[in-house]
Amino acid sequence: MTGEYSFSVPEESDGLRLDVYLSEELSEISRSYISKVIRSGGVFLRDRAGKASDRVRSGDSVRLSLPENSVPEVEAENIPLDILYEDEDVIVVNKPKGMVVHPAPGHYTGTLVNALLWHCHDLSGIGGVSRPGIVHRIDRDTTGSLLVCKNDYSHRKISEALREHSLTRLYETVVYGGFSEEEGVIDAPIGRHIRDRKRFAVSADGRRAVTRYRVIEHMGNYTRLECRLETGRTHQIRVHMAHIGHPVVGDELYSKASFPVRTDGQVLHARTLGFCQPHTGEYIEIEAPLPEYFRKVVEYILSRHKI
Repeated sequence: MTGEYSFSVPEESDGLRLDVYLSEELSEISRSYISKVIRSGGVFLRDRAGKASDRVRSGDSVRLSLPENSVPEVEAENIPLDILYEDEDVIVVNKPKGMVVHPAPGHYTGTLVNALLWHCHDLSGIGGVSRPGIVHRIDRDTTGSLLVCKNDYSHRKISEALREHSLTRLYETVVYGGFSEEEGVIDAPIGRHIRDRKRFAVSADGRRAVTRYRVIEHMGNYTRLECRLETGRTHQIRVHMAHIGHPVVGDELYSKASFPVRTDGQVLHARTLGFCQPHTGEYIEIEAPLPEYFRKVVEYILSRHKI
């Protein structure tokens, strides 16, 4: 089975090289492999075979067909799901820590997609065979609400809302250090790290990224924050917080600091997700309760600091 992917280029990607754009959209696939697929004629830009150096424009259609041996069959697995909301068009799940959203090299089983295929008879096909229904992602060790689409119509509507920044996406996190201000905005472009492919960084030639934050609680040498995403770059909150000198507690990729309580990765939770129901237009807002690991981190800090 081939892996078919279809994208509509967002405004903030206007002008990027085709190979750069696809390597950012498909971060689990190397840029060199994407270039190989482009050279073989497996990528279509504006309904013609593309070249790696072609520049994408806002609204362009991009189709990518991966060879058969690069995408194994994705099978349904009987993995329990914490479903926060479901109707005929969408599902909102509360993703646990440690679960990968969709199959990728090194993670072809045990993913959220494997679980969804067991739960649902139909998911949208726009994301391709390895990402059915997936319209946005959260990192493996980030917990919380994730919206999944059951059909192509809802997928297109939610994708449009993401491009227009009309979805509500609120995260809670605990970061190192104290803040003198109660709220702020980080408007700093993010691109792939020049030396480490697994990391991202604030970069002048990156894609625009905007994170708004406000203090929920001052906790001595730590701060509990609410972060609102206006864009959805990979690792956005983690990169932005490290950039301003307040890395996320437990983030082994963007912080060298150690925390005395086990966190199993970054203390970051996708708490609130708000969207318009694709067919009715009704605004729906879903809250994912704070997980136990997050509460234990806060309790530990409060018990050892005179707040």
